[in-house]
Amino acid sequence: MTDRPSVAVDQSEEPSADAFGIDAFTLDDRLRLFHFAAAEKRHDYLWLLRAFDRGRVNYQVLLHASDARDMLTQLAAEHPAARAVGEVQPLLDALADWKLLDRSYDGTRAANLAEYRNRHYVYQFTQAGYRAFRAVEDVLGATLEDAQLSRLVFPDILADLRALARANTDGDAEEVYRKLSRLDGVLTDMAQRSARFYLMLGDLARTNDARPEVFLAHKDALLSHMREFTAELARYAPLLADAVQDVADTGVDRLVERAASADERLFRSGPERLEDWRQRWSGLVHWFAEGEHSESERLQTATVTAISGVLALLRRVTEARKGGVSRESQLRHLAQWFTSCPSDADAHALFRVAFDLGSPRHIAVPYEDPELIPSRLSWWEAEPVVLARTLVQSGRAPALHGPGRIERNDAQRQHLRAQQLKAQAQARSAAASLAGDGVYGRVLDEPETQALLGLLDLALSARVPVTRGVAAAGAHGVRLTLQPAAGSTTVHTVRGRFHLGGLRLEVTA
Repeated sequence: MTDRPSVAVDQSEEPSADAFGIDAFTLDDRLRLFHFAAAEKRHDYLWLLRAFDRGRVNYQVLLHASDARDMLTQLAAEHPAARAVGEVQPLLDALADWKLLDRSYDGTRAANLAEYRNRHYVYQFTQAGYRAFRAVEDVLGATLEDAQLSRLVFPDILADLRALARANTDGDAEEVYRKLSRLDGVLTDMAQRSARFYLMLGDLARTNDARPEVFLAHKDALLSHMREFTAELARYAPLLADAVQDVADTGVDRLVERAASADERLFRSGPERLEDWRQRWSGLVHWFAEGEHSESERLQTATVTAISGVLALLRRVTEARKGGVSRESQLRHLAQWFTSCPSDADAHALFRVAFDLGSPRHIAVPYEDPELIPSRLSWWEAEPVVLARTLVQSGRAPALHGPGRIERNDAQRQHLRAQQLKAQAQARSAAASLAGDGVYGRVLDEPETQALLGLLDLALSARVPVTRGVAAAGAHGVRLTLQPAAGSTTVHTVRGRFHLGGLRLEVTA
């Protein structure tokens, strides 16, 4: 689950005396596992490890140097780049030194004493080495298909939660273990997919200026994908929260104990398994049952924010394509020109050409009363001319236009306000009549019919699930609830009869 803390291993930490396998790898050993990805012959190392992976798939775990060469030959038939791998023995020794491969002695290959003394070695993946190889392969094989939000997983999560509640009630420990493990894996995968999706959006936002056609080609799919995911998440969030609460009502302690009792991990003690499963359940509660602070609410908020970001990005890309190039791209190119100037004089010349801030602005403004200033006076002796700020800054003369006159019709405003208050009072009175006298067994007048149809429209459009009914809505101080009913019910109004199949209306104050 995403809320479980990751374990940070201290570099100075030494493995315990009884550690073996992957537990015997120190922090330095684990970091050295990735040396092959940055080495000079990294492509040769990668193809050799792929050959060991092919042998592992075929249940051929131990490989001699000749076996590794045969596996490379088989790979070369499908991937011609594998033919470029040279001598494999030095590559095997380097991988063994980095602890990606485990090297052991195989005396069965010796046909005579000389070969026995030459020490024939066989190699196989270490546990940590295989994990490092798979990590590199995951990075090399990553595509945009991995960065997507999964909206079809919510019905499966809801079904698993209900099955988990039944299994805990029945005391089926193995079913509790299976369902809780499945929920843990599904939520972990959904969290990872969501994180990759938002990282992909960030990459797309950073590269849109250089390649706007990439964004424009995917914008419709992105917006549709995020909107469908948001709708499904909003629809299932209350149902999943109720399902988590139903599981908690069956007993969390019993749930954790049953899951731990069916856990088959050999190298974990009973208390460690109990604590691990308790953290997994806490993560499940954190995802769906913590209201506004739940992980599902945060995911929905992030998706809505991402939709706004994509729309803003679409607006910027569209505006940039209208002018041929965006303003941001122009400024970036201009900054590159400034950094490429060989001297300060060239930079100043470029500045004057680009912004033209050093050129004077020629303005001809007469005095308000030219006769007060003799024409024989020079500019140094004459009084200065008052200039408008807009004329100096933009070169445009100020236009002195007063605000337009606001026409007020107080009589019409009072009339409209009176009609509004009358309509509100009439709606409240009709709603109170519906709550007091009910909707069945009488003929509803026009105000009551309008109030009933308005409440029904709100209930059906909101689609808010209620405890005992199909939907509910409130307005004008009353609440309308749609209750399941056998057969159909009929409401008589001045407009005619209103039939409801399998539903009954209840209006309460």
